[in-house]
Amino acid sequence: MERLSALYANALFDLALERGAVDEFYSQALFLREVLQDDDCMHVLVHPHISAAEKHEFFKKAFAGHIHDDLLGFLFLVAEKNREPFMLSALTALIGKIERHNKIVKARVISASGFSETQAAALSAKLSEKLGKTVKLSLKVDQSLIGGPYIFVDGYYIDWTVKKRLRDLTVHMKEGCSA
Repeated sequence: MERLSALYANALFDLALERGAVDEFYSQALFLREVLQDDDCMHVLVHPHISAAEKHEFFKKAFAGHIHDDLLGFLFLVAEKNREPFMLSALTALIGKIERHNKIVKARVISASGFSETQAAALSAKLSEKLGKTVKLSLKVDQSLIGGPYIFVDGYYIDWTVKKRLRDLTVHMKEGCSA
């Protein structure tokens, strides 16, 4: 499945480069993935009694004029070949290729109290500066951390949480007492 998804993603990426529409393909692939991952939508698309022609018509009505013709052609091709289960993984692979091409990385940030928009923008800017890449944040709150964030980004793990500092202090105190 991954191999076929990668083939579709590579072909779409090559078309995006050729057409000079990488950013357009990126935003539209994100949109398509969000729409198509809906369980009801996917249930209809993989239903064996819905013909390729009906799916083709659905795609045309839903997306024509809203997405690039090459992305629409991809949807048509997938329906004609009965490869609907590969759509989401192909779109995800395409998004990943474009993100690598545009040097975009995702940072998963978990904190005790969350971030304001200003704080999130400052953190994203600082991480982008340090990594030399555009950093998009995914923010979550976990109150068990007590305070401070931990961050997973581009293979790095940064833990500035109070919970970790307390754990480190406990270890340090035990080591000091046993000496």
